[in-house]
Amino acid sequence: MMTVLMQKPLIGDPTMIFFVVLLIILLAPIIMGKLRIPHIIGMVLAGVLVGPYGLNVIERGSSFEIFGQVGLYYIMFLAGLEMDMESVRKSTRRYLFFGVLTCFVPLVLTYVMSVTVLHYSLATSFLLGCIMASNTLIAYPIVGRYGLSRHPSVGLSVGSSMISLFLALVMLAALVQSASSIGQSSAVVGSSIVVQWLWAAFLFLLKLVGYVAGSLLLIPRLTRFFLRRYSDSVMQYIFVLSVMFLSAALTNLIGLEGIFGAFFSGLILSRYIPKVSPLMNRIEFIGNAIFIPYFLIGVGMLINVRTMLQGGEVLWIVLLIAFIGTFGKAVAAYVASMLFRLPQRDGNMMFGLTSAHAAGAIAMVMVGMRLQIVNDDMLNGVVMMILVTCVVSTLVTERAAQQITMSEIRTRDAAHAVASRHGASTPTDKTNVPLAEVGNVDLHSLSKPKILICVKYPDIAPQLLSMSMMMLTRKRSSMVALNVVYDDEHSTAGRQQGLRLLEQLQQQAASAEVELQTQVRLASNIANGIKHAFREYACSEIVMGMHVHTDRTTKFWGEFIQSLYNGLNRQIILTRFVQPLNTLRRIEVAVPSRAEFEPGFNRWLERLCRFAGQLDCRMEFHGRQESLDLIGSYIRTRHSSVRAGFIPMSHWNELPQLAEHIADDHLFVVVTARKGTISYKNALERLPDELQRHFSGKNLMIVFPDQYGADTKDDHMSFTEAQHHESTSLYDAIMRFIHFHPSR
Repeated sequence: MMTVLMQKPLIGDPTMIFFVVLLIILLAPIIMGKLRIPHIIGMVLAGVLVGPYGLNVIERGSSFEIFGQVGLYYIMFLAGLEMDMESVRKSTRRYLFFGVLTCFVPLVLTYVMSVTVLHYSLATSFLLGCIMASNTLIAYPIVGRYGLSRHPSVGLSVGSSMISLFLALVMLAALVQSASSIGQSSAVVGSSIVVQWLWAAFLFLLKLVGYVAGSLLLIPRLTRFFLRRYSDSVMQYIFVLSVMFLSAALTNLIGLEGIFGAFFSGLILSRYIPKVSPLMNRIEFIGNAIFIPYFLIGVGMLINVRTMLQGGEVLWIVLLIAFIGTFGKAVAAYVASMLFRLPQRDGNMMFGLTSAHAAGAIAMVMVGMRLQIVNDDMLNGVVMMILVTCVVSTLVTERAAQQITMSEIRTRDAAHAVASRHGASTPTDKTNVPLAEVGNVDLHSLSKPKILICVKYPDIAPQLLSMSMMMLTRKRSSMVALNVVYDDEHSTAGRQQGLRLLEQLQQQAASAEVELQTQVRLASNIANGIKHAFREYACSEIVMGMHVHTDRTTKFWGEFIQSLYNGLNRQIILTRFVQPLNTLRRIEVAVPSRAEFEPGFNRWLERLCRFAGQLDCRMEFHGRQESLDLIGSYIRTRHSSVRAGFIPMSHWNELPQLAEHIADDHLFVVVTARKGTISYKNALERLPDELQRHFSGKNLMIVFPDQYGADTKDDHMSFTEAQHHESTSLYDAIMRFIHFHPSR
């Protein structure tokens, strides 16, 4: 009777099955956290416990097949999204070398062990070698939790995993082709089998090239088309998932596993999904909450622990396969880290991420069973090997992530201490020394900034918030959204509209896990209302939208912007976007001469670098060579992954010529200056007219840098200082009158 009961799952109702899965997802991190064990192991062990080979509480039905497959795709898709493509371009040889090493070292060791110790056939040994050559990034969620997705060792591990998987799948396809041609004969190698292998390889490469070329050609264009026309969050998320599944399905058709297509689609879409954005947050949240845990539980349900008790044969096979394959991955990781001169903790991370095997190994074993070259003992051995390698991978990755995090904290603290001893915290020194050469300016203001976002129009406000989030790090983001309402008879209605707008912005910020303070302020003078809020919240800079005028007037800056930047000495960024931010392909920056001597030089450069890094687009700077040299030094030191180009511009009069190279999907940034500052020049008087005449309809950003660095001196007043700066002097008015009336 007990045997009959154990053959049937205890729970068959779909609602209760889903409840049990959610209970495991909820409790596994709590219990594993108490035991100081990575919760991924808890998910796998829970799957063993409730699965058909454990207590048989639930059956591994179609839901685990579907959700588990989605979870595996999700892991690879997230790995592709978070890859630092600039590091890949700069270190292509490293990626290829480590990928080949981590593929063939375990393959050769496993093949030799299988032939000499286990006495398997050549075909079976080769299949087992292919299984151990590939790996699954099952410990990748640990990396994301520690915020190390863009660490060099993580990038090497992810890239090499894709290379090793690709090579293993190609060799598996060749094995299938040869087995289907000559049956189970693995010892005879003749001219016919060589010809068939070459023909199969040619067809496979042809399909692969067609898939890669088609994806690179169509997916970016389709994505830009969709994102420009549809801003609904649900539609964007469904579109991203559709691209991922289509890519996975196409790779299945050409003979590769779908995980390769999911990873490749992530690489392509990473350009259009900023790391700090609501869309990225939704992708990560849904994957980490449902699909990835489903996959891990499903892997555990495949493991039959009872086979370990059936005899020493299975135990011996498990130990040999797990030890030799894992040892091969360790040799490849540590040899590569030593050749690349990386610290040991990076080698630990590379070994941890590349040592796990999961559903891909099961799929390859199933192929072997279909070809009748795998017996039950080998099947059970591979399944148990999955459990062993998952435990080893998660433990090593968790430890390596802790070591890398602690090392970065110690390095940052030491850098701050050194900078403090050398006076880096005094950026307000007005000596004409380029700040990029001495202390890298105000460490406090750069590390803990607070942006004041002035919003009024519902169609512009979400873009201002998105841009501000991209300019700051997620962990240190601090922003204030301000809506100033003119205090008149319509103030009540305006206040209600402002509250509704700020509520929408709060929802957008919450979806990206960014803290946002909001305020609606009544004021009889809009500029004064902004300045008062700026001081109350102790902000470091202002971001606001730019008025769009159809004619060239002296009020290009709007009714109150002139008063604002003349009366406030802190950084002000004015923007005008005509298309979504994540569809921008290039940022063109015009830098005035002597801009490097301004106290706010590092602040605006830091913001642009972070913005370009989030969008993964190229920046080109136009300016004097001495300014470009310091900008290049700053980017190489602090933002090496940002792609930057430098084009000398001898005179500011060349600004209109840049319009010929500004496309619709480019952003043109002008770094200007206030009157009386070091980098101010008379040519800036023509800036409104030139922007309106030559850059109309373009994405535009205008930056007024800090004038006094970290200190605000708006309240300081002396007899020798001018209390007000007119934007146009009386002399300018007289000259304009003479110019337009030459006969007089």
